[in-house]
Amino acid sequence: MPPALYVRSLVVTEYATNCYLVGRRDVIAIDPGGDADLILRLIESEGLNVIAIVNTHGHGDHIGANAELKRRFGCPIMIHEADADYLTDPMLNLSEYIGLDPVQSPPADRLLVDGDEIEVGSITFRVIHTPGHTPGGICLLAGDTLFAGDTLFAGSIGRTDFPGGSTDQLTTAIHERLLVLPDDTVVYPGHGPVTSIGDERDTNPHL
Repeated sequence: MPPALYVRSLVVTEYATNCYLVGRRDVIAIDPGGDADLILRLIESEGLNVIAIVNTHGHGDHIGANAELKRRFGCPIMIHEADADYLTDPMLNLSEYIGLDPVQSPPADRLLVDGDEIEVGSITFRVIHTPGHTPGGICLLAGDTLFAGDTLFAGSIGRTDFPGGSTDQLTTAIHERLLVLPDDTVVYPGHGPVTSIGDERDTNPHL
């Protein structure tokens, strides 16, 4: 029997990015995209300890609070090796590209590749490389729960019209890496409501 997954979520930034804090007392912060004060308030109110920051990709709306969380907790930042430069380059991470205030994160402490594992207590997250939204886009699978970043949404898929995007890569990754998962796999996307692999396989018009 896999360990129960405790997921706290909050929506941050004007782009309504889903930030997830996953674990019991020791948690990983998945995509702390901004509004660091809101994230820290939740962390403090529940007495949590952030042991790692994992970015599913390097766009500015998913990395904006990295610096504040790292400064507070001294925790490592993890991202796929193909998106590592996005952390420190506001043009690559689109914050400067689309005319917003530049977003810069500290550099990665650990570069992830497909198949890597991240341990949080008794929970193991497996890295699934799903390029197409960005070259280094990843999903994190823990038991029957998938954190999908901007790869797969309820009724949609990630944008591929930004620099580094590829529709062919993204749809191939979704079909070959995600839709092979059991129907009851719960999907926590980077934006929007929670869904499941079965629902997306059956109803997603982009697939």
